[in-house]
Amino acid sequence: MNKWGAGAIGVLIGSYGIKILTSQTMKSAYTHELSVILRMKDEVVKDFTRLKENCGDIAADAKDINQKRKDAEEAKIIEDARAVVEEADARAAAAVDA
Repeated sequence: MNKWGAGAIGVLIGSYGIKILTSQTMKSAYTHELSVILRMKDEVVKDFTRLKENCGDIAADAKDINQKRKDAEEAKIIEDARAVVEEADARAAAAVDA
C-alpha cells in the first residue's frame, strides 16, 4: 500500500505541477523572465558591436603605425644610399683633380 500511496501522491503532484506551470500566473512570470532575457541579449549585442568597432579601430591604428615605421626605414635606406653616392662622387672628383 505504501508504494501505491507514494505513486498516487506522485501522480497528484505531477498533475497539479503541470496545472501550476501552465497557469496564467506562471505564463505571466515566464513572459517577464523572457523579456528580461531579451533585454540582456540586446545589451550583449550592443557591447559586442562596440567591442568589434574598437578592435577595428585598434587594428587600423596598428597598421598605420607599421606603415609609418616602414616608411621611416625606407627613408633611412634612401638617405644612407644618397650619402654613399655623394661620398663616391666626392672621391671620384678628388681622383680626377689629382
